[in-house]
Amino acid sequence: DAVPFDEEKRYRVRGYATTYNEPYTLYSDDDIEIREQVAPEAFADADMSDVIMQYNHEGRVFARTRNNTLSLTSDEHGLLIEADLGGTEIGRQLFDEIDGGYTDRMSFGFTVDADEVSEEREKGKRTIYLRTITRIGKLYDVSAVSIPANDGTEISARSLVDGLIAKEKAERLIEAEKEARARRSKIQQESAFFGS
Repeated sequence: DAVPFDEEKRYRVRGYATTYNEPYTLYSDDDIEIREQVAPEAFADADMSDVIMQYNHEGRVFARTRNNTLSLTSDEHGLLIEADLGGTEIGRQLFDEIDGGYTDRMSFGFTVDADEVSEEREKGKRTIYLRTITRIGKLYDVSAVSIPANDGTEISARSLVDGLIAKEKAERLIEAEKEARARRSKIQQESAFFGS
């Protein structure tokens, strides 16, 4: 969560753009749930040479690593950001929104270089997939957000979500076809038995 602090300058904020090993749901229905989490080592080799801070990933720059108004640190909890929002009028307005508790969540935009997907089937045949992002290629932005949805995550994960849903549907179709064949075979055997 983004929280204000008054250490050196009035318009400074800090928060976590993401946390580690805390799964969040990307997609869910009666048959499938797709979750995602970020591994603690994911930022080890990430390109964070020019990262900007935005509001809702909408393109306005409030702070930036290149001019030293934004700093990023990977600690044991997640990706910690510290930003000075005092450089622009809209930045000071964003600080006031954060200070007043109107905006209290964060998100980040990035590319994925490596991930792992595990699969678990619940008793009711619902499948849960967990995607663990193990290596981030480039970090583009961190954002204070009004609704805690991670646009970068959704964009990078959309093909994964679609692929896993398609895989699940294909597996269920194959299983249904096997069951139908078994039923037809049993009916044919019973028909042959009673017909003789």
